[in-house]
Amino acid sequence: MTAKETISSTNPESPVGAGLLAKAVGQSTSMLNDEPLSRASPLPQVSGPTLDFAEVSLTLGRTTILDKVTFQVQPGSVHALVGPNGGGKSSLIKTLLGQMPHQGRLSLQWPGNPGTIGYVPQALEFDRGLPMTVDDFMAAMCQRRPAFLGLSKHYAAAIGEALERVGMQDKRKRRMGALSGGERQRVLLAQGLIPAPNLLVLDEPMSALDEAGIQVFERLLGDWRQSGITVLWIEHDLEAVARLADRVTGLNRRVLFDATPKQALTPERLLTLFSPHPRSAA
Repeated sequence: MTAKETISSTNPESPVGAGLLAKAVGQSTSMLNDEPLSRASPLPQVSGPTLDFAEVSLTLGRTTILDKVTFQVQPGSVHALVGPNGGGKSSLIKTLLGQMPHQGRLSLQWPGNPGTIGYVPQALEFDRGLPMTVDDFMAAMCQRRPAFLGLSKHYAAAIGEALERVGMQDKRKRRMGALSGGERQRVLLAQGLIPAPNLLVLDEPMSALDEAGIQVFERLLGDWRQSGITVLWIEHDLEAVARLADRVTGLNRRVLFDATPKQALTPERLLTLFSPHPRSAA
């Protein structure tokens, strides 16, 4: 892997995509309580990459899912991706994960040696009857050692700190199936922090969070920005995007705008973005 990684036009087996996909399904990669405050130590300073989408297109059958999508995510920034359901946001992420062939180019430009990519999916699907605790889940997601053998010493401290950061430290022995949806989402956020990422991809992480969980997430966004992590964030809550993002890209099959939140989230642009037949980029 070089300092600039490129996901080629029709290759779904790229190094970046494969690593992300492995983490998303719980394979190893080399790679609230109601109190939202955390006693975890500050995140270390890192150098996040620049992420370039250059005329990325995706067609399934006769349906155009993505049409020459072009925008750039700046290093160390929180970049929000907004748009209607069916507008291609998740499909764009899947091209990054290596799950879909595409035309065009995706590239990561690292300031030095290639770093670590974290991924937090929108939801966790599993059999809630399984006797799997929070610790078991974190072990399965983050270490090579089988989860039934317990946490490895190599990851125990990192897992403890990640759970502390999202306010789930005191629920480590709770069964995953007994957690609320918001609590499971916090555990997903915690697994995205191990190993410590340079680029973090978030697919609607606020969708299941309660008010305390939202406070945790907002604090995490600030921590990630301060530490230099590049964040690509799919989100439907436009009010949260307006407050928390550095830049916003509007996607409805193609890019309709790419600007600061103040410039992007105007009534005129949002009307065009959520139209079933967007006519022109703004």
